[in-house]
Amino acid sequence: MSQLAAIVRSVAASELAWRFRTSPAVIIATVILGLLVLCAVAANLIAPHDPFDPATLDIMDARLPPVWSEGGSARYLLGTDEQGRDILSAIFYGMRVSLLVGVAAVLFSVTLGVILGLLAGYFGGWVDAVIMRLGDVQLSFPTIMIAFFIDGVAKIVMPAALREDMRFYVVILAIGVADWVQFARTVRATTMIERRKDYVAAARISKVSSLRIVLSHILPNTIGPVLVLATLGLGVAILTEAILSFLGLGMPPSQPSLGTLIRAGNDLLLSGEWWISLFPGAALVLLVLSVNIVGDWLRDVLNPRLR
Repeated sequence: MSQLAAIVRSVAASELAWRFRTSPAVIIATVILGLLVLCAVAANLIAPHDPFDPATLDIMDARLPPVWSEGGSARYLLGTDEQGRDILSAIFYGMRVSLLVGVAAVLFSVTLGVILGLLAGYFGGWVDAVIMRLGDVQLSFPTIMIAFFIDGVAKIVMPAALREDMRFYVVILAIGVADWVQFARTVRATTMIERRKDYVAAARISKVSSLRIVLSHILPNTIGPVLVLATLGLGVAILTEAILSFLGLGMPPSQPSLGTLIRAGNDLLLSGEWWISLFPGAALVLLVLSVNIVGDWLRDVLNPRLR
């Protein structure tokens, strides 16, 4: 117990903790992000209703305004959509899907980018040339175009009965494939610096395998920059998924994300049901903004040149 207390005191006295305590915007963003993640993770426990259980829906409650507007109901604080689903509950469940897609897509792009970056930086030569030129070619295409291409290929390859069930994985693949280049370039630059250092030369003289050198000596030195890029990339991935869902290429109505909810509300915006798209849109803005603020702070803290 005393050892744990010593660790807590050491962390509290560190420069990282001090910089966090002296950054009000970061503290607020962290609190908001924590609350949003908690609402998403525990949606089935704290959501007032289950918006995707047809047995609990009543079409007579469709398009109810928020509770403070005329005609609103205390049962639905933020109103309902055209199917009678509670908007607040739909936001909680939709945020869970958006976070799952964003985190999974970032993990995929980090894994792919780190592996290719290590190969390019350590071996150099034609391996480096092929991987980097492949990245240059990909960067010449917008993310949306890559997503359209992957979505089109998936529709051709997969049977029609599996397309909706596999949509979750197709979206993750589309976003992950589009974002691996930045991770590969960062890891490549770090690897090219580390491979010239004396400890790597000593390991080679000792006949340590290249795989062990890369995993045990070089990879740990890339964690800091990759962590910062991954945090910033999470906000981009969530926003990209929302754009794809808004365009009809993202999550299906049976697994709606925030982007899917915004798209459904946008069709009814001109008819006066503004709350159906406004509140999911506000939740998306808060989520992405808080992630970006925390990511920018991590970049400034972990990069000595920016101090």
